[in-house]
Amino acid sequence: MPRHVSCVHTDRPRARGGDGTLSLVEAKGLRRNDGRLHRMGRHRRAVVVAQLAERMGTCAIGRLAVGGRREQQRHLVPVRDRLTTVRGAPAGAECRPGGGRVVIGIVTDSNAQLPPALTERYGIEVVPLTVTVDGDPFSEGVDLDADEFYARFEHGTPTVSTSQPSPGAFAEAYARVAQRGATEILSIHIGSSVSGTLNSARIAVAGSPVPVRLVDTRTASFGVACCVWEAAVALERGCSALEAAVVAENLAGSIGNVFVVRALDLVRAGGRLQRGFQANTGPDAIPVLSLIDGEIRAVGEARDLQEAAMAMADFVTLSGESLKVAVGVADRGAMPLWTALEEELAGATEVHEVIRYRIGPSVGAHTGPGTAGAFFYPAPS
Repeated sequence: MPRHVSCVHTDRPRARGGDGTLSLVEAKGLRRNDGRLHRMGRHRRAVVVAQLAERMGTCAIGRLAVGGRREQQRHLVPVRDRLTTVRGAPAGAECRPGGGRVVIGIVTDSNAQLPPALTERYGIEVVPLTVTVDGDPFSEGVDLDADEFYARFEHGTPTVSTSQPSPGAFAEAYARVAQRGATEILSIHIGSSVSGTLNSARIAVAGSPVPVRLVDTRTASFGVACCVWEAAVALERGCSALEAAVVAENLAGSIGNVFVVRALDLVRAGGRLQRGFQANTGPDAIPVLSLIDGEIRAVGEARDLQEAAMAMADFVTLSGESLKVAVGVADRGAMPLWTALEEELAGATEVHEVIRYRIGPSVGAHTGPGTAGAFFYPAPS
């Protein structure tokens, strides 16, 4: 056990690592953030992608993004086609045996915490969850962004709840994507053990004008975004909807997460905290948590923020090699832990790449302000 961690629980499932491939391909059309370029272990370099953090993450110089209601909102942008190997053909166009193109649209839900740059790049349709604050319902990322949401905690803890989108909301989303030219839809969502969102999508599939393939990611928050991102990359490389779905489903089993919260009472109220969980009674005790199989479990504890960052980094690096890591923050109060965690990961030989994201209302409703965490998985070879 590392000497700087007061307690790290190692009796957890360990994800299989990647093949150790050290190459790094930058996302097309995204700015390289030279000010946040970290040199990882084994002389690898990992980019903290700037534009993928806008609104739902940080600006390029490390400030929290401010205001705006662009987070995860529905962008009516062109649907991505399948890639073709024919030089000069439209990106993603593939001829059917009987003629015509195969155009695959992607749909997800707002719990994925997708940054706008990723949404816009792949033309992803995002169906918002409903976040109700003190009796007032809001569509996440449409009329309630992260800054506005956490501001409501400044004068006390509001009554907050979340609910899945209706089947009608999914039906409308599928219709919009089809109207933009999709001949098939890949619909990737928060795990069915955590939310009823997938059930709503399944009901809507029957009325969709084009075939829809559903993916249960068995995870939540940015873990869903990881599945969406890798599936979109697979489609961009020419995979079919079935092949991209397999990519997302296989990835889901290797995604890990770790986080700390300030509002442990909100976590407990959500009903997913491990039965019998007892937080350390010390005034400065910080439990380190992970959502595993639909249950929030304690995987460690720390005495201060630096120790918490070390414990979280250890939890990440124990999971494998050549890891892609996404580090998220709720609000400014969590930035010291966020920064400390990034610094710990920057020196880890197991880490291949680090990106940032913002923890939005549908997640913050269950964790509150002051939350910071990470999602991670082996980088595809």
